[in-house]
Amino acid sequence: MTLPISTSLAGKRGLVVGIANDSSIAAGCARAFAGAGAELAATYLNEKALRFVQPVTDAIGCKFLRPCDVRIPGQLENVFEQITREWGRLDFLLHAIAFAPADDLHGRVVDCSDTGFSLAMDISCHSFLRMAHLAEPLMTSGGCLLTVSFYGSERVVTHYNMMGPVKAALESAVRYAAVELGPKNIRANAISPGAIRTRAASGIAHFDELLAAEAAATPDRDLVSIEDVGALAAFLVSDGARRITGTIIPVDGGQHALA
Repeated sequence: MTLPISTSLAGKRGLVVGIANDSSIAAGCARAFAGAGAELAATYLNEKALRFVQPVTDAIGCKFLRPCDVRIPGQLENVFEQITREWGRLDFLLHAIAFAPADDLHGRVVDCSDTGFSLAMDISCHSFLRMAHLAEPLMTSGGCLLTVSFYGSERVVTHYNMMGPVKAALESAVRYAAVELGPKNIRANAISPGAIRTRAASGIAHFDELLAAEAAATPDRDLVSIEDVGALAAFLVSDGARRITGTIIPVDGGQHALA
């Protein structure tokens, strides 16, 4: 008889990058990981952000918390060096960071600056590939790379603007990482949630209008929560999802099914 594959994360060690506060998507995922039994490390952007991040990580018993601004040379590498020293391995990571300069984000895509577009791509997309590169030697028994996207990557969403092409590039990066790292049993997936009221999303112009329109348009007439995203994330990094890779998985109340 074949035994069922476990969705427990007991014995697994993971890194969460992108907790901004207790209502951020990464916080919802971190709580789900910890609730399923995982041992976690996490990062915070800078000292200003630490007071919002530490209550989240303290509550779930994170083993260590490190500063990580991917724009600062060496900070991301330092995080993985500490993981190497203290754990010697890594089973999964969540990449949940994105940024675009306000002037570029609020303007037309065809008007975005080269520096703004490059910065958004570097922080929101290339940093995922950097993390995959650093995680690869630590995932000696396989693992899972997870990131966060949005359906504005494949359809034009009013006011999402430049982040649409950037998230499209991130989704493509996920597929390539899945194929390139698959022989080492390292999986790569992206979660594509519906609109959620987070601090990061508040930078999008007219975001309240987007939330209202989404709630009205989804089949279940409700918005997605960070707990919904966390539940999917915890499953995807578990052994129960061992055959799921290279996918962009929506958790949006069915909104993606509508024309």
